[in-house]
Amino acid sequence: MPVIESSAATLLLWALIGYGLGSVPFGMVVTRLFGLGNLRQIGSGNIGTTNVLRTGSKTAAALTLLLDGGKGAVAVLLARALAGEDAAQAAGLAAFLGHCFPVWLGFKGGKGVATFLGLMLALAWPVGVACCLSWLATALISRISSLSALVAAALAVVWSVLLGYQSVALLAAVLAAVVFIRHSANITRLRTGTEPKIGQK
Repeated sequence: MPVIESSAATLLLWALIGYGLGSVPFGMVVTRLFGLGNLRQIGSGNIGTTNVLRTGSKTAAALTLLLDGGKGAVAVLLARALAGEDAAQAAGLAAFLGHCFPVWLGFKGGKGVATFLGLMLALAWPVGVACCLSWLATALISRISSLSALVAAALAVVWSVLLGYQSVALLAAVLAAVVFIRHSANITRLRTGTEPKIGQK
């Protein structure tokens, strides 16, 4: 953990700002703008990049990935610039939770992978890059998005320690735990060999 230097009120403020940023459902916004229909009625009904890809639009999926990752990064960078490292972690965690549990969607959001990667890149870019490469390597080998996400999340703590960013290790562990919880159904399908591959409708 970083040294706590900000007041409780400051940390709460940045947590609220982070949550607000994170809770914007860009997947739904993008699919509507592209005329692809209601994302809740497509594929798994999830609001994230993988499900947007099931619409057949790689452009919409890429844009969703950038926006979902960007909102996590923006929350961290704003809080760091205006308050400090402790506020940056609070805002990043809240942005991640906002994506997973957005109040606007009855707390039924995405699985947080893009937002997780975005905020890790902003918090400690070497760790973020290592997590992204872990996701990419697993995806190239397995062609399974959920497995790639689980591997990247699980390795986040390892990379934090190995690369000298112990101050983000606890946050990485919390984020990884939530990623695993949000992927519980995927884990079941992975065990039974029924998990769909990337791009499969």
